[in-house]
Parts: sequence; C-alpha cells; structure tokens
Amino acid sequence: MSEYTLNAKVRQDAGKGASRRLRRLANEVPAIVYGGKKEPMNVTVMHKDLVKDLEDESFYTSLITLEIEGAGSEQVVLKDLQRHPSKVQIMHADFMRVDASTKITMRVPLHFINEEKCHGVKMQGGLVAHAANELEVTCLPKDLPEFIEVDMLNVEVGQTVHISDLTLPAGVESVALSHGEDHDLPVANVITPRGGVQDDAEEGEDDAAEDKSED
Repeated sequence: MSEYTLNAKVRQDAGKGASRRLRRLANEVPAIVYGGKKEPMNVTVMHKDLVKDLEDESFYTSLITLEIEGAGSEQVVLKDLQRHPSKVQIMHADFMRVDASTKITMRVPLHFINEEKCHGVKMQGGLVAHAANELEVTCLPKDLPEFIEVDMLNVEVGQTVHISDLTLPAGVESVALSHGEDHDLPVANVITPRGGVQDDAEEGEDDAAEDKSED
C-alpha cells in the first residue's frame, strides 16, 4: 500500500462565503478531519497538491499523513470528495482518522485482468460486461489494498463472476458477503453480443436455405 503526505492548515472561518474565498483567493480546498476520539477539525489543503495526488488511483485507498500546521499530524484516509460540476476544481474533501488497531470500511477499485485472453471472448466470441467497478471492504488500515483483481481468463460465455469468486488479500473481507449469501452480487460476466458469431451463422444458414428453395 502506498503512503502519502499532505500539508494542511487549521481553518478558522466556516460557512459557504469563507469557503468560496479560500478557493478563489488562496487556491485552497476546504476540508474536514473527523473520526476517532477527537473532535472534528476544519482544515484547508492546497488545491494543486491535492489534485496532483488525486492523479494516482492508489491515493483513494492509501494511508495519508496529514501534516497540520500548528496541530501535529493525523493518519487519515480520503472518505469523500466534492468536485465542481463543470470545472476541474475540488470543492471539499473529507478525511477520516484511522487507528492501527481498528478496522475501516472503504470502497476499493476492481482491476479486470486477462479480458483479451478470456476463454469466452477468444474462443466463443463473447464480450466481457462489468457489473461493478469497485468493492466495499473492511480491514485494518495496514491491510487496505490499492485494488482487487478480477481474473477473467477462464470465464466462458454465459458465466458470471460473483464477489465470492474473487481472491481477497489476507485480512480483507467483503462487506456485502458479511450480510449473507444473498448478497453475493455479480461483478462481471461474458455475454454473447447481439449480431454475434452465433447469430451470423444462423442467418447464413437461413439465407442458404432460402437460396436452395428458390432454385
């Protein structure tokens, strides 16, 4: 798991007007640090620093050391992010404190591998369809994975990969599966495309039959 360090300042002013001034005049992002046994703390981080870190997918599922000017450091994870609807601008960030001995719940991205080599694609002319792009997991902070792999190599047309088919890292559990087998949701499957190989073959047979009948 990657680790990041982000500088921050304590934010004294609250409210929408103060937040707008921070974003417009200081190029800073209003944020909050919460969780654990401490009170929530309003802070700001530099917009350019946060945007740079957000370019790495691993930032979303990594431990972040928040160096808060005059208030020490906090071990946190990014829990929520508000973006401007039309501009490349971060409006607000939520950071949650973590404790080494306490499990956390996070959404982790899924990485689909071997799609081009997938049996259902290569041998049967199917297409891989994703049913999910992330998985909610619970684990200790040290066990938090950057991503979870979904291996499509041996999946055939008509087969579905469920959460229970995934190989999760040691110490990592699926939140959905913790609620029982009824929550074993699909992650991906291989489907026969409309107008695919099988349909084309059937159409070819029909055309041949029609030609023969006309003769």
